[in-house]
Order: sequence, then C-alpha cells, then structure tokens
Amino acid sequence: MKFVRLALAATALTACLASAPAFAQDKGFVGIAMPTQSSARWISDGNSMVEQFKEAGYETDLQYAEDDIPNQLAQIENMITKGVNVLVIAAIDGTTLSNALANADAAGIEVIAYDRLIRDSEHVDYYATFDNFKVGVQQAETLVAGLKERFPDVKPWNVELFGGSPDDNNAFFFYDGGMSVLQPMIDSGDIVIKSGQTGMQTVGTLRWDGSVAQARMDNLLSANYTDDQVHGVLSPYDGLSIGIISSLKGVGYGTGDMEMPIVSGQDAEVPSVKAILRGDQYSTIFKDTRELARVTVGMVEAVLNEGEPEINDTETYDNGVKVVPSYLLEPVPVTEANWREVLVDSGYYTADEIEN
Repeated sequence: MKFVRLALAATALTACLASAPAFAQDKGFVGIAMPTQSSARWISDGNSMVEQFKEAGYETDLQYAEDDIPNQLAQIENMITKGVNVLVIAAIDGTTLSNALANADAAGIEVIAYDRLIRDSEHVDYYATFDNFKVGVQQAETLVAGLKERFPDVKPWNVELFGGSPDDNNAFFFYDGGMSVLQPMIDSGDIVIKSGQTGMQTVGTLRWDGSVAQARMDNLLSANYTDDQVHGVLSPYDGLSIGIISSLKGVGYGTGDMEMPIVSGQDAEVPSVKAILRGDQYSTIFKDTRELARVTVGMVEAVLNEGEPEINDTETYDNGVKVVPSYLLEPVPVTEANWREVLVDSGYYTADEIEN
C-alpha cells in the first residue's frame, strides 16, 4: 500500500505540473540575417537588435553572410527550418530572395526588411529604414556647404559623383536625393562634372567596395585632373569615402597648395569621424542603429501579438510587386562642428573612441 500511495502521489504531482502555466518562456524566435561584418555599421546593427530583442524576451539567431548571396540564402533557409517566428533581413542583393521568402510565407513566418528594401516579392510584410532620399539630400547639402567654405573664390566647382551598390535599392534613393540638390547647380554652371560620368549605372560601386571606389578615383584623377583640381566628391558611404580619400592623398591632395576636396559620407563610422577631425573628410550622415533596432523590435512585437506595427510611410517603397508599409527614421548630418554633440553626447560613441 505504501508503494501504491507513492505512485498515486507522483501521478498527481505530474498532473499538476502539466497543467501549471509555463513561466519565463521565450516570447518568440527571431532570425536576423545581416549582409557583412566588414562594415562596423552592420556589426552595430546586429548587436543592437540582439540586445533589444533579448531585453524584450525574444530568442534570436543572428547570421552574417559576408556579402555572399548564396550564403545569405542558405542562412535564411536554415532559419526557416529552425522554426523562427519572424525574419529580419538586411539583404545583400534585394532581388534574389523571392523563393526563400515564399518558403517563409508557406511556413507562416512574417518578414521585415531591415534598412534595405527586398524587391520583387509579395512576401515582405514591413520595412524599417531611414529616410534614404533625405540621406542623399543631406550628403549633397553638406558637400555644397563645404565647397562654399573651403573654396569660396572658385567657380565653377569641379565635382565627381559616386554611387552605392546597384543591387541595393537604397543606393538609388541616396543618388537621387543628392542629385536633387546638385543637378540645378550643374545646370546653372556652378558645378561641373569634368569626367562627364553621371547616373547610377555609371557611378555605382558594387558591394559598396572601398577598394573599387579607390581604383575608380585613381582613374578619374589621371584622366581628368592632371592640369586641374577636383573640389568635391559626392560619396554615399564612409567605406567608399576612405578609399576615395586614399586616392586623393596619393596624388598630393592635402599637401602644399592642393587643398583636400570636400568628401561626403554616411554611417558615421569611427575611421571617417577621425578623418573629419583631420580635415580629410568633410561630413558623414549618422543613422542611429539603436533607434532602428527599437523600431524593428516594435514591429516584431506587433506582428506576433496580432497588433498593428508603427508605420509612417505607405507610399514611397514600391518593391516591384507591392508598396511595403514602412517606418522611416530621421538621418542626421555630422561635421566637425557637431560630431561631439551628435555622436558622443548621445552615448553612441565615447570621446576616447574618436579622439584616440
């Protein structure tokens, strides 16, 4: 009888445990597909999302594809197999994911495009990004401000144009935003593109590769500036800016009577902020990845709890199949005049990271 009573007690305990509510369970499983760790910006994005998702109670699987498209496709398919509830994807090539996203949809997985629009698929539910046209406007506005400051007695200004990767939808927004400022000045004769090279199909830089930008700048200088001086370069990204600056310094800019041209940028990466303080780069555009992560976490919270994500744009981002509901954050121009206020006082960097 003693053994019978023990068995009955164990059975009762098991039943109680089975019927008890499950506490401290993860709220969901989020797959995060990032393009590369070669850019400090994407490392910061990944870290910010993992930290904020963890604080919100989510498990994450963060993967970097190192700018290899088949690798990113395999990573996304693996996340689907693992049973993620949501995919957050910063695509390497925004046109290559249609089959993977169809598989995600079949598995009931929501998809959020992160900072780069995913094209040619109906299975993109939301898009979290910055106002990318405005980024381009700000790059051109700071370029013009620098030209007026550094070359006040020169007209016309000789400027060369660089674009981002043609397989990244954002690159076209950056370029178009920049040209909305520069084209009227080109038309009026205040700015001259001595090389004649314009348009994304000509000035684009595949995979945002700084070495490719440096080689192209070398060619532009040797072909067009042996007897003249370039005054400005529209660069859409800090990694390209560093390559462009290396090319310029390689032929003597920044020494003697050869003033450094005005070079723009984007992402406020540490080497470029240091270059701004040296006078090599004039500006960059700060995009606070902490805020982008916050918006993305909010979107995930909403879709997994049958709510409505926060959206502020339903017209701009047509991916070729649908207009993707989006949330656009505000970019901030950074120059030598405001870098401390924007980057250090906000807690994004410490002063030591920039000044040492």
